[in-house]
Amino acid sequence: MTPLPAPLGGTTLVAWRLDQKSHAATWDSGEGAWLYGGRWNSRGRRIVYCSIDPATAILEVAVHKGFKALDTVPHVLTSVVIAEPAAVHVVQPGVVPNANWLRPGVPGAGQQAFGDGLLSAYPFVLIPSAVSTHSWNLLFDIDVADTRYAMQAQEDFALDTRLHPPPA
Repeated sequence: MTPLPAPLGGTTLVAWRLDQKSHAATWDSGEGAWLYGGRWNSRGRRIVYCSIDPATAILEVAVHKGFKALDTVPHVLTSVVIAEPAAVHVVQPGVVPNANWLRPGVPGAGQQAFGDGLLSAYPFVLIPSAVSTHSWNLLFDIDVADTRYAMQAQEDFALDTRLHPPPA
C-alpha cells in the first residue's frame, strides 16, 4: 500500500520506481539518465527518476514503452524510503521558468540546465509530472543524495490486463 501522507498519520516519505526486472539490481544506478539525459538532466549525470506514488511511476514508464511492454516484459516495482524528507526541495509549477517544460514533449537544453542546477543544489527534487499534472516526480543525483535513501522493497509488477486487451 502507498503510505499515508503525514496529515493522515503517515511518518515516512516513500518514492516509487518501475524498471525491467533485468535491471532490478541497478535501479538506482542512474544509467539511463547518464547515457541519454532526461527531462530534468543533461547527459552524463546519474539521476534517478521516481514518483511519490506507484500509479504515477507506472504511467511514467507506460508513456515511453506502452502497456504492451508492461504486460509482456517482466518488471519490478521498487519502493524507496527517503531518510530526511526535509531534504526534499519542492518545485512548484509557478517557479518553473517555462510552463511548457511541465507538458509532454521533448526536453530542451534550458530545461535540462534548470534541472541540473536543482539537482546539484539539493539532495532530492520534487517536481510536477508531465504525464500526470497533479502528480509528483522525485529525482535525485546518486552522488548528491548519497546515503539519504534506501530501497524498502522490490516486488514483481503485474499490469492489469485490461490495459492491454486483445484486439477487437
